[in-house]
Amino acid sequence: MAGIATSKSLRLTQAIAAAIIYATVSGCATQVAAARKADADARGAPEQCFGIARAGHNDCRTEAHVCAGWSSVDSDPGAFVYLPSGTCERITGGRLEFSRS
Repeated sequence: MAGIATSKSLRLTQAIAAAIIYATVSGCATQVAAARKADADARGAPEQCFGIARAGHNDCRTEAHVCAGWSSVDSDPGAFVYLPSGTCERITGGRLEFSRS
């Protein structure tokens, strides 16, 4: 019976730890996203261009990534970088909208 109580306690502890980590990462991601967007606007690059970011160089959180810099492959269709308006459409593989493939 003690093993069951220990197992439940461990699962509860893991669930609490996971919730704390998620809240921390979400807050970090929100702050990083705001900073990246402000920087992009300041340098005249307000357009999100998906599918051209190098691994680890995406600018922000998307459905595919928790935070900036988290893409693991080059040209990830779910990762974007900020570019000046009109630039993305001229880059091979660049798309203005998120794509799962």
